[in-house]
Amino acid sequence: MDADPTSAAAIAREVRAGRVTARAVVAERLADIDARNPAYNAFTTVLPDQALADASVLDAAIAAGADPGPLAGVPFAAKNLFDIAGVTTIAGSRILQDAPPAERDATVVARLKAAGAILVGVLNMDEFAYGFATENAHYGATRNPHDPARIAGGSSGGSAAAVAAGLVPLAIGSDTNGSIRVPAALCGVFGLKPTYGRLSRAGVFPFVDSFDHVGPFARCVDDLAAAFAAMDGPDPADPVCQTPGPVSDDAGRSLRVGVLDGWFRTGATDEALAAVDAVAAAFPGAAPAALPGAEAARSAAFCITAAEGAALHRRRLAERPFDFDFATRDRLLAGLFLPAEAVMAARRVRRAFQAEARALFERFDLLLAPATPCAAPRIGEATVVINGQDIPVRANLGLYTQPISFIGLPALVVPVAGAAGLPLGVQLIAPPWREDRLFAAARALEAAGFGAVQLPR
Repeated sequence: MDADPTSAAAIAREVRAGRVTARAVVAERLADIDARNPAYNAFTTVLPDQALADASVLDAAIAAGADPGPLAGVPFAAKNLFDIAGVTTIAGSRILQDAPPAERDATVVARLKAAGAILVGVLNMDEFAYGFATENAHYGATRNPHDPARIAGGSSGGSAAAVAAGLVPLAIGSDTNGSIRVPAALCGVFGLKPTYGRLSRAGVFPFVDSFDHVGPFARCVDDLAAAFAAMDGPDPADPVCQTPGPVSDDAGRSLRVGVLDGWFRTGATDEALAAVDAVAAAFPGAAPAALPGAEAARSAAFCITAAEGAALHRRRLAERPFDFDFATRDRLLAGLFLPAEAVMAARRVRRAFQAEARALFERFDLLLAPATPCAAPRIGEATVVINGQDIPVRANLGLYTQPISFIGLPALVVPVAGAAGLPLGVQLIAPPWREDRLFAAARALEAAGFGAVQLPR
């Protein structure tokens, strides 16, 4: 196949033109997954028979003169908390292994298929999406393609690793406190957490309804935007999924860019901060910006996460406590004992922080912040040294992502090559429903030389 196997746009162009069949594209990807996935443990299940059958149906439609869709023949994979008809949705757990298979696809999976994309498999994750490492106690750790001794990040680590390794050009994951943005940064690819309520979560195993988002990973901005466009749109099956209202036209004017300071420049390595500064330098006039409530917002996010997650799993915790990953179980058990007053106080913090962000976006169109405080730690490493201090890995990789998802702002991670050879990521953050600004800024950065970090040869 002449098309770049890591480029969704190139694949779709070749398939639509009839220069290559969707079946040939999918067969090549399946063979590559079979050969290379064992090194990364990104996939938990591969679906070769269904993928090849779907590709053949698409080829027949093209031969009959039908429009195959904008993502014609593009292989993609989904985190294993998305429902896929005929497949059991395990959400990274042992407990759900014996549940009946899903009867239908999750809405966003169905929409990608309707756009011509071909699902090839499901991807590893932290159990029940509660983690930032994808060191799964049941299915093993997903390994970072840039250094297999290091974590891929989480909880959508399989999604980021599969795209970074070039196993698939597109993948989808979920983000509650940073679970798209953290692995995108650590694996050196683009990742989008849209506005809360922008993409449907119907058919997606929940974690924290107040914060759960879904979104895509890709190696270039156009592919990321194409996947987002295919999934976008209201869905009555998800009560929070809605159509955005009218937005102002930014065409023809420079974006006012703020570089978040305070909390967002505390606790990071010099290299992570240098990545933000390098991105900021691409925007003339970028200025410091403050969200002083970020630390309280992160603490409040922890409270709501623990309380809602524990409530969701209360019965499983009572009936099958020893079938959980012990780290997940203990955090969920702690959530059961949070007093109601703490959760109510956290919700008040949320309202105050939303007002703070609204006021800041009157001065700025876009904000910049690190995606993680450091590059990928080693697998099994409990702590990492930052500025001379031992910092717990699992809790603190979401240091800068949690305050943003706490109030549902859209954020796009732009990958940056670190000086030590490991990727880092910078969050571009916009007001609600302004994903268009994120894509415009990311395209400008891509043109300036920022992009998916190449694997070592």
